[in-house]
Amino acid sequence: MTIPPPIAMLAELTHRCPLSCPYCSNPVELARIDTELDTDTWERVFNEAAQLGVLQLHLSGGEPASRRDLVALVKAAREAGLYTNLITSGIGLSRRRLDELDSAGLDHIQLSLQGTTPEMADEIGGYRGGYKRKMGVAGWIAEIGFPLTLNAVLHRRNLHQLPRALEMAQEMGARRIEVATVQFHGWALKNRAALMPTRAQAAEATRIVQDARATLKGKLVVDYVPADYHDEYPKRCMGGWGTTGLNVAPDGLVLPCHAAQSISHLRFENVRDRGLADIWYDSAAFNAYRGTDWMAEPCKSCDRRTVDFGGCRCQAMAILGDPGATDPVCVKSPHHARLRADAAAFAEEGDATLTYRLSPGRSVEPAE
Repeated sequence: MTIPPPIAMLAELTHRCPLSCPYCSNPVELARIDTELDTDTWERVFNEAAQLGVLQLHLSGGEPASRRDLVALVKAAREAGLYTNLITSGIGLSRRRLDELDSAGLDHIQLSLQGTTPEMADEIGGYRGGYKRKMGVAGWIAEIGFPLTLNAVLHRRNLHQLPRALEMAQEMGARRIEVATVQFHGWALKNRAALMPTRAQAAEATRIVQDARATLKGKLVVDYVPADYHDEYPKRCMGGWGTTGLNVAPDGLVLPCHAAQSISHLRFENVRDRGLADIWYDSAAFNAYRGTDWMAEPCKSCDRRTVDFGGCRCQAMAILGDPGATDPVCVKSPHHARLRADAAAFAEEGDATLTYRLSPGRSVEPAE
C-alpha cells in the first residue's frame, strides 16, 4: 500500500501533571522525569516532523506547562513551519507566560474542562481550586486573542453538565468544543465502574450534540467522541493505524496512537536512535496494522473494512487481549454482546470509588 505522510504529530512533552484525573489515558507506567527528551532533541524532532510532511503539532502531556522550556519549544516549532496547538489544563500558566507563548508564535490553545462547577471539576481533576484557576486562564486566553478549543471530558458523573459546557464554550469565545466521552485506555481502565455512562446517557449526549450542531452552525464547531462501548460501529481510530498522525512520548518512543504501548508484542522505536521518517515508513510497529492485509474475518470481507479499519486496535487489546481482533464495539464482532453486557454492568455499579493517579513529581494528594 502507498503510505501517505502524517498530517499531525502529538508531542507528549512530559507525563508530569498537577491533576490526578481518574480518566487519564496515559500509560499506567508513566515516563520518569529523568527520561524526558531535552530541548535540543525536541527541536530536532520538530524539524524532522516538518520535513516528513507534518503540518500540525499538538503539544501535550501530562501538563506541557510543567516544562520550563515550553516557550522555547513553541518558538522552535514555529521556526520549523509547524502550526502549534497547546493542549493544557491551564494549571501552571500565568498571564506573563501566555504573553510569552503568544510572542513565540503559539497558534491555538485547547483547554480541558473536568466539570462545569467548581465542585465537579475539582473532584474529577483531584486539584483543589483548579476550576477557579482554569477560569482565570480562560479569561487571559480571550484577552490575548488565542483561538480556543474547549475540551469537555464527559462520563457518567458529569454528562448531565453537557448543556452548560456548550454554553461555557460560547461564553469563553471558543471556536470549537470537543465533547469527548471518556475512552477507556491506560489509567482510565481502572475506573470503568466509576465512569462508564449508561446507555441512556450516551443516547442523550448524542441527541444534545446533534441539536447543538444544528443551532450553533457557523458559531461553534462541535466535535464529538461518543461513548463507543454503547455504539454499534467502532470509531475510525486515528483515521486508520499509521495513516494520518503519530505520537512521540516524553521518553522519545514513537507511537501510531496514544495508547499503542498497551500492545505489548510490538517494539516501538525511539527518536534517539532512528529518524522520524524511517520510523514512520519502515518500522515494524507502524506497519503492523496498516491497511487491510492484517485483518481476519469478519473484517476481511466486510464492506466497512476501509471505513473504520476494524476499529481500535488498542481497544481490542484492552477488552479481548487480541489487537488483531475486530473491535468488540462493532455489531459484527462475535464479542459485541459481551461488551454490551459488560458496559451495562459497569454503568450500574453506581458511585464506585475513583482511583486517582499521581504523576511523576506530584506530591499533593487528590481533592476529597
